[in-house]
Amino acid sequence: MYVTWYWWPLPLIAAVLLSAEIHMGYPGVRAWLPYVVIVPLALLLIVRSGRTKVAVEDGELLVGDAHLPLEFVGEVEVFEAKDKRRVLGPHLDPAAFMLHRGWVGPLLRVQVTDPADPTPYWVFSTRKPAELAAILRAA
Repeated sequence: MYVTWYWWPLPLIAAVLLSAEIHMGYPGVRAWLPYVVIVPLALLLIVRSGRTKVAVEDGELLVGDAHLPLEFVGEVEVFEAKDKRRVLGPHLDPAAFMLHRGWVGPLLRVQVTDPADPTPYWVFSTRKPAELAAILRAA
């Protein structure tokens, strides 16, 4: 779930402006050091926020660091971007597992059928919800 291109400029401009502000106040090494530290740090944060993995591997649904065996996957529902507010709003169960990325439109809700698991369902963003839902339903 990589970060779309139009989310990159604002943090990078903010990092350059912050570096320039520090640069104006100090001569010498402290003048260029903020550019070397703050701008790459902003890049790293953008890349890290978009490195969430959603996959089905080895009989498990992997969403970020969480995994759910496919035998405990129940009903699978696809929600488009226009329905996000309803899914993530007041009807969201506080015990649900949620991994939402604002820059990714569609959501998937997967019911958890494991009686030992206190999580009723998972709600997560994915760029290809129909394909993932078909794979989960087939499994």
